[in-house]
Amino acid sequence: MADTLKDKTAKGLLWGGLNTFLQQLLNLVFGIFLARKLSQDDYGMVGMLAVFTGIAASLQDGGFVSALNKRKNITFDDYNSVFWFNVTVAFVCYWILFFCAPLIADFYGEPELVWLSRYCFLGFFITSLNIAPRAYLFRNLKAKENSTLGLVALIVSGIVGIVMAANGFAYWGLATQSNVFVLVITIMSYYYSGFRPKLTFSFQPIREMFGFGSKLVVTSICNVVNNNLFSVILGKFYTSADVGNFTQANKWNNLGHSTITNMLYGVAQPVFTKVDDERGRQKRVFRKLLRFTALLAFPAMFGLSLTANELIVITITEKWLTSASILSLLCIWGAFIPINSLLSNLIISRGRSGTYMWCTIGLIVVSLATVLVMAYLKSGMWNMLVAFVIVNILWMFVWHYFAKREIGISLFEMLRDMAPYALLSMAVCAGAFFAFSGISNVYLAFVLKFFSVAIVYCTILWLSGSVIFKECVAYFFRKKR
Repeated sequence: MADTLKDKTAKGLLWGGLNTFLQQLLNLVFGIFLARKLSQDDYGMVGMLAVFTGIAASLQDGGFVSALNKRKNITFDDYNSVFWFNVTVAFVCYWILFFCAPLIADFYGEPELVWLSRYCFLGFFITSLNIAPRAYLFRNLKAKENSTLGLVALIVSGIVGIVMAANGFAYWGLATQSNVFVLVITIMSYYYSGFRPKLTFSFQPIREMFGFGSKLVVTSICNVVNNNLFSVILGKFYTSADVGNFTQANKWNNLGHSTITNMLYGVAQPVFTKVDDERGRQKRVFRKLLRFTALLAFPAMFGLSLTANELIVITITEKWLTSASILSLLCIWGAFIPINSLLSNLIISRGRSGTYMWCTIGLIVVSLATVLVMAYLKSGMWNMLVAFVIVNILWMFVWHYFAKREIGISLFEMLRDMAPYALLSMAVCAGAFFAFSGISNVYLAFVLKFFSVAIVYCTILWLSGSVIFKECVAYFFRKKR
């Protein structure tokens, strides 16, 4: 059983990592082209709507993907009932937002948002159609299938977005790209899962899962608000260009940390659930995943922060240079996002959706209060962002408090698993910064910073005898053979 679970976890991480890497690579290629063709205002227009589409998507999801994963004995009726419930909620949410579109446009002072928002909101209704089949793929660790549908959807939607941008459709191209992405995901999820809904419905599975799932909905909404807090505030009090610069920086930050987070998401919660009855074993599994996460997250995100200026200028030109300084700061927070995601997945796998909900509500309340105080003091966008990042990093200790109650992992144990990789990454990146800061050629500076950090980091890990690093190297070359 242990070998089987270990093998599934390794395969899930391998496919999840491959999928995420290829997706982010394609995202990078498509994103570079679109950023060169479109303006800060175009990105700002779509960025202003992110919080509304995110909240609506959370409502129609209902937390049922995690609820279905947590369910011990599952039947077709469970999936079928979740399907019809999600579609109904999404249909209602869409029409509410459809008629609220003029109010959203008035809030931002952008009349063009009326029909743009109505078009963007179609995306979450389409998403409601794939909740049940994707829950099946998630529960059964179908990482290869998830990888394939994600890549195909990204390629098709990216091509559509590029064609529309090249033909002058501006922000409509970004909106269409998003809708086409979820449409392809939906179609392919039915193909891989084999799920076909029937015209039957039972409230019993909905009632049984609602208590667990509803808490995840509230949590998801809080996460959406927290992640889009700056877009809303900048859209209200600043210009759409400011929103565009922040959106662009946040997009690159997401490209970095989501590579690791998405890789873990496909395996962490299902694996934690499978060892839920063995507290000691679950702790060992968690600590190993924590070391693996720290091994990747800290050098990747600190390295992205180090090369932000060069990367932005090389890929999307100097017109986006303002977003580079924002990106450097966001990446520091981004290094801790996969850690927090792993902690929260552990809490969910233990059936503590209430704890997950209140912890996330606490984060959004503290974040919102911090930003509003900074705005009241007129401290400026940069200082607000610094305060926001600090609050989100420190919240990791709150997540740890609840993880400790579940599996008994002490703060010392968690820091001992994380600190070597964090400190080494900071030291290597700081050395590269001082060594190459005088180089004016952005191409040369980027290459030297990137390869020096990667080579020195890996060399020190190997010489110091890092077990998790050597296991990863051994597994990679074994699979390659």
